[in-house]
Amino acid sequence: MFQLEPIAALATAPGIGAIAVLRVSGEGSIDITNRIFRGKDLTKQDSHTAHFGTLRTVDGHIIDEVLVTVFRAPKSFTKEDVVEISCHGSEFIIQQILRRLTQEGARLARPGEFTQRAFLNGQFDLVQAEAVADLISSDSEASHRAALSQLRGGFSKQLKLLRQQLIDFVALVELELDFGEEDVEFAHRDQLRQLMLDIRRVLHPLIDSFSTGNAIKNGVPTVIIGKPNAGKSTLLNALLNEEKAIVSDIPGTTRDVIEDELFIDGIRFRLIDTAGLREATDQIEAIGIERTQQKMRDSALVVYLFDGKNISPEELQTSVADIRLSGKPYLLVGNKLDALTDEKKQLLESIAAEPIVWISASQQTYLDDLKAALSARVRTDSAVQTGSAVVTNARHYEHLTGTDDALVRALTGLDAGVTPDWLAMDLRVALRHLGELTGEITTDDLLDSIFSKFCIGK
Repeated sequence: MFQLEPIAALATAPGIGAIAVLRVSGEGSIDITNRIFRGKDLTKQDSHTAHFGTLRTVDGHIIDEVLVTVFRAPKSFTKEDVVEISCHGSEFIIQQILRRLTQEGARLARPGEFTQRAFLNGQFDLVQAEAVADLISSDSEASHRAALSQLRGGFSKQLKLLRQQLIDFVALVELELDFGEEDVEFAHRDQLRQLMLDIRRVLHPLIDSFSTGNAIKNGVPTVIIGKPNAGKSTLLNALLNEEKAIVSDIPGTTRDVIEDELFIDGIRFRLIDTAGLREATDQIEAIGIERTQQKMRDSALVVYLFDGKNISPEELQTSVADIRLSGKPYLLVGNKLDALTDEKKQLLESIAAEPIVWISASQQTYLDDLKAALSARVRTDSAVQTGSAVVTNARHYEHLTGTDDALVRALTGLDAGVTPDWLAMDLRVALRHLGELTGEITTDDLLDSIFSKFCIGK
C-alpha cells in the first residue's frame, strides 16, 4: 500500500441540494483539511470518526459549517488517508472549499481517480473496480444485482485462483525447455489437461452469459412484430401509458421503428414498435419493413402480436413456424380478445400448440398477464433468476473468449504431442488474457481508458 499526492473532488452529484460531500485522499489529506478546519484537531482523531466545525478562508472568514469524517489508511476506500467533508449543497460553497483545499496542496481529481487508487492499492481487482461504475449507473434491479455480484468478487476470484495454478504449470513446462535434450517431463500432462478443462468449465458459463448480461446492463431489446393493424402501436401506447405511436385503421401507418423503455419486475425492457410485416406498397414502407427484420435479428426477445379475430389458423401456423426458425426467444400474444369467440380462441391455441398470452390492447385489459410473461421469459435464464455471475462488460468478454481460444489450441497441441515451447506459447497467451481481465497485467493506457469513463469524485 502506498499513498500518492493528495486529490480532492466533489463526490456527490453537482447541482443545488441540501448537502454535498467532498472527498480528499492521499498523503497529507488529513493535515490539509485540518489547516482550513476550525474544531477538533483532525490530525489527532481516530479513523471513522465524524467532527463538527467550520471551514475558513485564508483570512479567517467562515465558508460553511461542516461535518468532517476521517478515515485513516488503510481502512478507507482508497486505502489512503481520506477525509470526507459534508457541507451545504451550494455551488458557491463547494467551489470555495475546493479552492481552499487546492491552496493547501491538494489537486483536483481526475475522473475515476479515487477508484483507480483503490485498485492500485489492492482494495479490489480490475473487474471489481469496473463494477463500481456499473453499480453507480445501474437503473434496474437486474443491473444492480449483476454489478453488486461483480463488486463482491463475482467470477474474478475463482479465475485468479485457476490462473495461479496455470502459472505453476507453465513454470514447469518452461523448465522442461532447459532440459530439452534429456526428454524430461516436469509438468504432468494429464494434470495439465485436467486443469485446462477445469478452467474452460468456468469460462463457458461466463462467455454464454454475455448476451444476457449485455441485455441486463443496457436493457432487453424486445421487438413487437406482426401484420399491419394487429395492434402493435396500440399495445406500445398501452404498455407505456402514453401516446408514443400513431394509431390508425389505415394499414402501414408505422413506417419506422419506435423505441421506448419499460421496467418490469426490476428488468429494463427496450420496447421496439415496428412496421407491419406484409408486401410493401411503396419504397418508404419497404424500408420500414427491412428495418423491422433487422430489429428482429438484433433483438433478445420477439413479441409476435396477432389479431385473434381476423387471423386464420393457417396463417398463425405459418407465422409461428417462421418465428421458430429464427431461433429467437419469443412470446405469442393474441390481441382483440374482447372480439374473439371461445371457439376461435380454442382453435388458435390448438394450432399454436404452445401458450398464447391473450390481451385487448385497445381496452387495456390483461396487460399485467403480458408483463408477467415478459418478465418470466427473461428470468428463465438462470443467471438472471439466481443472481449468478453475469458478464456485462465487452472487455471482460473479449478476454474470456481469448483465454478459451488459447486453451483450445493448447489442448489440441497436447493431444498432438507438440514440443514444450509450442505448448508454453499458447499457455502464456491464456495467462495474459486472464491477467489483463483481473488487472494483474495492466498498462497505463488501459487504466486511463477504463477509469476515464468514471465520474469525477469516484
